[in-house]
Amino acid sequence: MTEAVDTQSAVRPAYRRRDLTGIAVILGIAAIGYFLFPNNLALLTRILAIALLVLSLDLVTGFCGVATLGHAALFGAGAYAAGMAAAHWGITDPIAIVVVGAIGGAAAGLLSGVVILRGHGLSQLVLSIAVIHLFHEGANKASAYTGGSDGLAGISPDPLFGLFAFDLWGRTAYGFGVALLVIVFALLRILVRSPFGMLCRGIREDPVRVGAMGGSVRGTLVKMYVISGAVAGVGGALNAISTQVVGLDSLSFTTSAEALVMLVLGGTGSLYGALLGTAVFMWFEDVVSAANPFHWLTMVGALLIAVVLFAPRGLFGTAALLLDRLRERRR
Repeated sequence: MTEAVDTQSAVRPAYRRRDLTGIAVILGIAAIGYFLFPNNLALLTRILAIALLVLSLDLVTGFCGVATLGHAALFGAGAYAAGMAAAHWGITDPIAIVVVGAIGGAAAGLLSGVVILRGHGLSQLVLSIAVIHLFHEGANKASAYTGGSDGLAGISPDPLFGLFAFDLWGRTAYGFGVALLVIVFALLRILVRSPFGMLCRGIREDPVRVGAMGGSVRGTLVKMYVISGAVAGVGGALNAISTQVVGLDSLSFTTSAEALVMLVLGGTGSLYGALLGTAVFMWFEDVVSAANPFHWLTMVGALLIAVVLFAPRGLFGTAALLLDRLRERRR
């Protein structure tokens, strides 16, 4: 018993050091992006918002093993909730808008999770596709609140803390997005190492055994879906604040599919992989589409095929494996 306590006390500082290092790297890359690309802060803020979506997808797919192609429903629900709060209900404080977006995403996560978790394997994928289409059609039909196909406009957030206005250059939105990403990332790192996070990993590996041991498989997955929805809702709210408009593209199947591609590209079951996959995919897509607007999809497809064939663990997983092998050789 004493040895177990000593081991835990020795491991926790190591985890803390890794987390602090990871957060420092995120902040460093964010600062480099700010100074190197001051005219592309809108794109960088979009990357931050989508990174939150991919992180939320990693919670249910990477850590729980739930197959889904409809996760943009949670992102879009958060975006529309935040947009309607600002445009119709007079809630214009940026932090309050994000809170509303998180609540909207969590509610969508609860609703879609209850539906999707009724199936298994391929049936889960079919149900998730049905959910994203239903959310999309619902937003399109409720045009009095969502703007329909024209989009929801009139989102004018107040200056952050009453000091930093959301200007056309996107400086405040970018800084706000970096802060949100770091806070959410730190909380998720704690979550995935908690007993609840370990239970989710056990469900991914062997749900039958977890159920036989008395664990609530379905209840745990629904809870994680709600948490995932809140994270995706924060990303949707950030996107609504930065662009000041919400369109049906935030609820599109394409957004869901691309989020899954980014997760696979970076590596599932790793929060760092979710961030890396998002940044690499969106940066590569932007550069290639600008360089060759006619054949850029071919180049993106070639990148994805190369990663799947030669780095099946994703970019982050493969890099971590190579580093471990180098350390073993040095020893």
